[in-house]
Amino acid sequence: MTQNDLLNISYASLDIARDKMTELLSERKPNYSLPRPLYNDPLMFRIDVEEIFQKEWLFVGMTSEIPSKGDYFTVEIAQNPVLIVRDADGSVNAFHNTCRHRGSRICLEHRGKVANLVCPYHQWTYNTKGNLLFAGTEMGDDFDMSQHKLRAVHCKTAGGFIFICLGENPPESDFDEFLATLEEYMEPYDVENTKLAVESNMYEKANWKLVLENNRECYHCSGSHPELLNTLLEWDDTNDPRASEEFLTHYQRMASEWDAEKIPHEHKSFGTRNRLVRMPLKEGTEVMTIDGNQGCEKLLGRIKNRQLGSLRILHLPNSWNHMQSDHFIVFRVLPISAQESLVTTKWFVHKDALEGQDYDPERLRQVWDATNDQDRILGEENQRGINSLAYQPGPYSQTFEFGVINFVDWYSDRVLNNLGEK
Repeated sequence: MTQNDLLNISYASLDIARDKMTELLSERKPNYSLPRPLYNDPLMFRIDVEEIFQKEWLFVGMTSEIPSKGDYFTVEIAQNPVLIVRDADGSVNAFHNTCRHRGSRICLEHRGKVANLVCPYHQWTYNTKGNLLFAGTEMGDDFDMSQHKLRAVHCKTAGGFIFICLGENPPESDFDEFLATLEEYMEPYDVENTKLAVESNMYEKANWKLVLENNRECYHCSGSHPELLNTLLEWDDTNDPRASEEFLTHYQRMASEWDAEKIPHEHKSFGTRNRLVRMPLKEGTEVMTIDGNQGCEKLLGRIKNRQLGSLRILHLPNSWNHMQSDHFIVFRVLPISAQESLVTTKWFVHKDALEGQDYDPERLRQVWDATNDQDRILGEENQRGINSLAYQPGPYSQTFEFGVINFVDWYSDRVLNNLGEK
């Protein structure tokens, strides 16, 4: 069998898988979990990568991770290495981290600082705008450097968040409206004057959708997350159908304090993809530490009130976030394989805060390290059960699991829409 024969089989298999994906999503039962192949089949996973992670806007990091010219970090999205770099004019640029000569990765470290971007293979050199500056005389007199710039990746920033899209035509819809609201809600935190305090990376042997589904409900919290529930209230947002009168009264009391400080807090949704809402923590607690007391001596931005609760920011398909008075936490999920995902958690504090004096990294991360590991175990056991021949899609609770329903509906709609554009 020739290489071309193998390729033809591969392409044919993908076409069959796309048709099967369309069938499974079109015929799925509403308010039920997805059919088994969508959680564990390698071909279905490849379609997820192509139709979601190579076409939708993805959260990758924060602008304060690259505060100065030449600062960069890298990220790999399903075998697509990407480079995020701060330009001399202060803008944030994103490029495919692959040399235009013979394709080698250019920046090999996770983060660093450069004057120019130099490929380690043959020293082709680019500036932070992606322009090719040097390719050597070996390329000949007729070689046109202007035709060999780094390939740019669509990049947008708002409120300190960095989003990229690998697709040629990024989806717009209400994304810019979300970014404008994100800018408004993040203004009090002055993200440019924060710094990364600590970062964790956790590999979870579960499909990326199971990671997101687990995040979108707190139905499991009381039995699994004792550290988190020291401070976190189980309600998902102010529109949670389960919210008690006691909670709503607590929220209104805190909201009056936030209004006095001109801190945005009202629920804002943009379809089911993006949502912002400020939620109070348990009475008497300040931030998500093990005892609910401060995590950092220095408050963020213009914030004065330590009981700011948590500004919860959701961005599908790969991020949820908690913004608090003295530190904030961002989460990013990236697919690795049909049954493995990478969950990255980052904690940020005021840029002038001194480690060991103003904050203790271990104290900052204690609650979410425990919670992430608990969720990892839940996700991996969920994956093992779904792999069983006995698995069939099961019903979601429309009250306790409405966030999961929203995610699965969004995912299904986007895949069907993107497949339909082929």
